[in-house]
Amino acid sequence: MRGKLLFICAIGILVVGAVVGHPNLLRAFPGGPQSSAASSACDRTCLNNFVDEYVDAVVAHDPSRLPMTKFVKFTENGQKLELGDGFWRTATGKGTYKFYVDDPQAGQVGFEGTMQEAGQPVIVAVRLKIENQKISEIETIVARGQFAQGGAANLEKLGSPRAAFLEEIPEAERTTRLDLIKTANKYFSGMQQDDGKHDYSFFADDCDRLENGMKTTNNLNPMPGLTAAGTPRPAPSPKYDPAMKPTTYSAGWSCRDQFQSGLLHFVSLIRDRRYLVVDQERGIVFSFVFFDHQAGNTRNFETPDGRAVTAGPTTPFTWEIAEIFKVRKNQLHEIEAVLNQGTYGQGSGWSSWENSRSDQPQW
Repeated sequence: MRGKLLFICAIGILVVGAVVGHPNLLRAFPGGPQSSAASSACDRTCLNNFVDEYVDAVVAHDPSRLPMTKFVKFTENGQKLELGDGFWRTATGKGTYKFYVDDPQAGQVGFEGTMQEAGQPVIVAVRLKIENQKISEIETIVARGQFAQGGAANLEKLGSPRAAFLEEIPEAERTTRLDLIKTANKYFSGMQQDDGKHDYSFFADDCDRLENGMKTTNNLNPMPGLTAAGTPRPAPSPKYDPAMKPTTYSAGWSCRDQFQSGLLHFVSLIRDRRYLVVDQERGIVFSFVFFDHQAGNTRNFETPDGRAVTAGPTTPFTWEIAEIFKVRKNQLHEIEAVLNQGTYGQGSGWSSWENSRSDQPQW
């Protein structure tokens, strides 16, 4: 019996030693010792300063300007690169739109902003992880092309993030990190193969969404071109009306109406849902996900009123997305996204193969 107890104690010591020796295991639990240490080490101002230093270093094409850990990891549009490569070589200037999402508890910061590349406007999403006043992880999405150029101009006209994003949630109304993530995750679960028949009460009446700077809800005057799904932008209508028998969702509809229409069904799989930056004080969740469009027979589906519809992209492709949610009282009020069209089925460079194919939330 005593030998068995000694064996159990030895195993316990080994497990504790393994966890302490691998900080990633501690950080898997929000609020754990590593999170507390990160909070005291780098507050909002500190985190935002790291972002500013990062953007300055990119424009200067000089990674040596940054304080970094020895094994810092860097990805751009899902590809692991040497620091200094990719957008680091082609960035030509800073933009004026800056949206910081701070998570001192986890030592992480998310950023959406406008920049210049070869004299053309782009939209960037950045995630930095800070450990002991050094950058240990850099994840970036650079949205280029016509869809991003017009949107970058829109963001710069907007000037700053929408006021609701910056409002602090009264302390009595604040919820847990996990509950914030759960509410944000309902958006992706509701959109994946949407059938219009679920409970969409997680949308607030005032919910609004920007995608690459373009207003894609409650917008009766959208810019011409393509929707985020890659289809021609439809004529806007102020409200979803099944009697009109629409075959594609409208940018003029509300967040809730778009989902209730069932016309987002062609989004086949929303996977690798990573929720790494959570601002409890402001009720903001900064996520990274992939939207797979399988095309083919997935374009054929039935609307809630029983109509057979064919809609969505005609060839397979994947959107790599950084999506930001404002959550208050378990509802989504504001949504803002940066999208880059990638190779079908691509990964983030941060997840295992199994996790990259999963539609379950990760944090």
